[in-house]
Amino acid sequence: MNSEVAIGEYIDYIKLERRYSVHTVEAYSNDLFQFSNYLELIYSIDILKADFSMLRTWIVNLNSQDISKRSINRKITSLRSFYKYHISRANIDSNPASKISLLKTDKKLPVFVEEEGMENLLDNIDFPDTYVGILDKTIIELFYTTGIRLSELVNLKNNQIEWETSQLKVLGKRNKERIIPLTIPMLEQLKKYNSHKINILDRSDKNPYFFLTEKNKKIYNKLVYRKIKLYLSLVTTISKKSPHVLRHTFATHLLNKGADLNAIKEILGHASLAATQVYTHNSIEKLKNVYKHAHPRA
Repeated sequence: MNSEVAIGEYIDYIKLERRYSVHTVEAYSNDLFQFSNYLELIYSIDILKADFSMLRTWIVNLNSQDISKRSINRKITSLRSFYKYHISRANIDSNPASKISLLKTDKKLPVFVEEEGMENLLDNIDFPDTYVGILDKTIIELFYTTGIRLSELVNLKNNQIEWETSQLKVLGKRNKERIIPLTIPMLEQLKKYNSHKINILDRSDKNPYFFLTEKNKKIYNKLVYRKIKLYLSLVTTISKKSPHVLRHTFATHLLNKGADLNAIKEILGHASLAATQVYTHNSIEKLKNVYKHAHPRA
């Protein structure tokens, strides 16, 4: 089995059977083809014939370049999963990536917008009273009040909003569904946008997606990124301005206000509590700052 077939078979598996996100599938595919090209260039062999020393040499080579340790660790994870799959299909006998250790990385705290900045954005910034202006505000407010992921917002369908019960049905990673409660102001903003959408756009084709462009097409990732970056630039100086920052902001603000960690985990759709616990570090840092400025012996 040559490299292209072996990689293609694995990618179909994680896409169709494991239902990995589009982002993860693309990242794993790039990692595998990158390693495959390296093997072809240096050793003239297919990816299923690689051994531990070849893989280790590649990792050392990557580490000597301007590539982050987190990116390298993802590549190691990609290869471990790839070879594990082919062992299960009896295409190889052992996993050459199993003994490759992940690189040690500095623990990065989630970047978030301060409460004052979000209040300023949603209460004081002038969003145009147009379809696009209402769309922009609704998107930003939904990110901040529900903590949903970019892919979940872009793919949100009309039937996922339960107007009567003020709930949002979200289809998360690996098609896991979760329910997120909607606040009254958020529900009103969604109704306002939906009303404008019905009145302004040509709805004859009955597009099932909730958020649409002016051309009646489903919104897309790059468009949302541009909107978030534009508006966050008005209220914060943090370097990273993305939809995921609003997800971090949602979780951090809830935790700072005393919300239960398990409840936040369920709303975010995390598979384990460990993924949610990273937000406690921001709260601890905030407590440290309060202590430092308030205690007479600090």
